[in-house]
Amino acid sequence: MEIEDIICQENKVYSKPELLEEVHMHYCPGCSHGVIHKLLAEVIQEMGLTEKTVGISPVGCAVFAYNYVDVDWVEAAHGRAPAVATAISRLWPENVVFTYQGDGDMSAIGTAESIHAANRGENIVMIFVNNAIYGMTGGQMAPTTLVGQKTATTPYGRRIDLNGHPLEITNLMAILDGTCYVTRQAVHTPAAVRKTKACLKKAFENAIAKKGTSVVEVVATCNSGWKMSPEKANQWMEENMFPKYPLGDLKNV
Repeated sequence: MEIEDIICQENKVYSKPELLEEVHMHYCPGCSHGVIHKLLAEVIQEMGLTEKTVGISPVGCAVFAYNYVDVDWVEAAHGRAPAVATAISRLWPENVVFTYQGDGDMSAIGTAESIHAANRGENIVMIFVNNAIYGMTGGQMAPTTLVGQKTATTPYGRRIDLNGHPLEITNLMAILDGTCYVTRQAVHTPAAVRKTKACLKKAFENAIAKKGTSVVEVVATCNSGWKMSPEKANQWMEENMFPKYPLGDLKNV
């Protein structure tokens, strides 16, 4: 190895993933989506899947994901991402297909599509960003909103007798025969970011090996919807979200 190559390796600095487009992200400062996009771009690029990956972006804050990660994308109607992913994966089985969905998309209007695609064991990756609120449309209650959590539609806090229990849809996914890997992670610290990246890579490896459905939930913040600073939102997430949605693998076949 030439001395110039050695010096270059030793002085290598962090750089933006090549698959991230040169555009300004529309997400609010402190939003978890930007970090997840970066991890997606890194994993797809490092695995050499740039020309073989198809992402499905539905409605919600995640809808503009196709603007940021330079792979093939298909936009789906609200909640229908798993159904569209099913069709693409079956028609073009040589591709790796993933959905990128929020809690309203996966666990409200898209509950049926999500559960049945996973139950069938469709060979797709489902990325679920859970910030316990409808972030794009004004901060209304979502299925994952915590008991007592204040939102635009629960100004005095979510009540079980009126609004029901928070929906732990990832736990439901874990008990289905069609899922091969179900995990819940976060991106609020460097260690959590590294762990989430490893989980995304494992999910994509499962899709390549055609093992069935992989689900990667990312417990996330919405500091705008929560009416908090990014720092306070991370603290609130650790103190309130993690007890209800604990991090770790729920299923690993």
